[in-house]
Amino acid sequence: MKLLTGEYNNTMDEKGRLAFPSKLRTELNQNVLIVTASYMDHCLQLFTTEEWEIIKGRLMASASPFNKKNLNVLRRFIAPAQEVEFDKAGRLSIPQSLREYAGLSKDCTILGIDRFMEVWDSDKYREYLANSEEEFSDAADELKDICF
Repeated sequence: MKLLTGEYNNTMDEKGRLAFPSKLRTELNQNVLIVTASYMDHCLQLFTTEEWEIIKGRLMASASPFNKKNLNVLRRFIAPAQEVEFDKAGRLSIPQSLREYAGLSKDCTILGIDRFMEVWDSDKYREYLANSEEEFSDAADELKDICF
């Protein structure tokens, strides 16, 4: 799998089928993805099955179901995950519960973030960008020692 990067604005129909960027579909080179709720923001995260097995395995190996904080993460990240498949038109059917969680409407923004992707309601994503400028600046400052 090549790098999954880019920001794409696509539409979702009334049946919850999201038109998916052909560039990302080509890079994925597979027909099935895992979609789950982002535990940090009200968006969705998409993983290839291989990446999902890695992250799920690491979480399950390090999180105790007897630790309240750990269990909260498992319930909100692992539990809602579902397998979705591209249809012949290159669309993904996003499950209703996850559409509601992310507040997805017709206009969606899809972000390629190397090893995973995010799906946002476009209005919510623009709002997130506007409201997180200071956080971004602080986070970027912490990475100032990275050299190219």
